[in-house]
Amino acid sequence: MKQVVQPTGGGAIRVLDVPRPSIGATEVLVRTEASLISAGTELAMTKLAQSSLVQKARARPDLVRQVVQKAKSDGVGQTVKTVRNRLAGDTPLGYSACGTVIAVGEAVSGIRPGQRVATGGAGVANHAELQSVPSLLCSPVPDGVSAEEAAFSTVGSIALHGLRQADLGPGSKVAVIGLGLLGSSRPDSPKHPGSTCSVST
Repeated sequence: MKQVVQPTGGGAIRVLDVPRPSIGATEVLVRTEASLISAGTELAMTKLAQSSLVQKARARPDLVRQVVQKAKSDGVGQTVKTVRNRLAGDTPLGYSACGTVIAVGEAVSGIRPGQRVATGGAGVANHAELQSVPSLLCSPVPDGVSAEEAAFSTVGSIALHGLRQADLGPGSKVAVIGLGLLGSSRPDSPKHPGSTCSVST
């Protein structure tokens, strides 16, 4: 199957032929109809991958600490080998999509083959022909909702989770800083259409 990836060590985004994913007992295999490009998140991942090692270290001090701890426990040689192997790999892009279920694990309930679901999760709801997604990250799509619209579900749920965490209610006054995908998407405004960032795979 085809999948969009960013080489971790740098270079251009590529579309690769990769093995078909398998599913575990609690997972769902989904044939992708549409996946959402989250320009901010995916651009940040691409910029980080294409940066130098020093720039990577500055951007991710948490990973630098992990490397130092590994060097202390496993030795410098083994740590260098691990880091080189990691940088030689590819990072799948995408985390918000929609598709049709083609198989479910034996422990999955409430989701069946043939059902349309919105999927979410970095590393699983990728820009790929097939996705192997934990059932907890799948949500049935109501009739009348297009695949392109349903592909926005994860991005929308992140914003809603932020509102819940802030304990806001009707009439609350807030300051919104930033103008990302959700901030610039107003369905009532012709200048800001809310569904122009989805891509079919």
